[in-house]
Amino acid sequence: MTTKLYVGGIPYSTTEAALSDLFAKAGTVSSSSIIIDRMTGRSKGFGFVEMSNDDEAQAAINMYNGQDFEGRKLTVNVARPLEPRAPRDRRPM
Repeated sequence: MTTKLYVGGIPYSTTEAALSDLFAKAGTVSSSSIIIDRMTGRSKGFGFVEMSNDDEAQAAINMYNGQDFEGRKLTVNVARPLEPRAPRDRRPM
């Protein structure tokens, strides 16, 4: 079973391939994604990496949480499930 990790503090110029290559040093990466702002098309500076098992995920957390990557300090921890949001008020402006 895969374990999804939250990765914050990703440099804005980093690609998904570079993120995947970095975490491959800790184990098998199932997938990686960087969240992109819809309005600007620019990275939001965080993303997610799925590791193939819990041991590799913990190894990645131990290796990279708090470490410098391309000039920024990474935050790495187990991703929390997406929580439902309250509906937005869609009144015309």
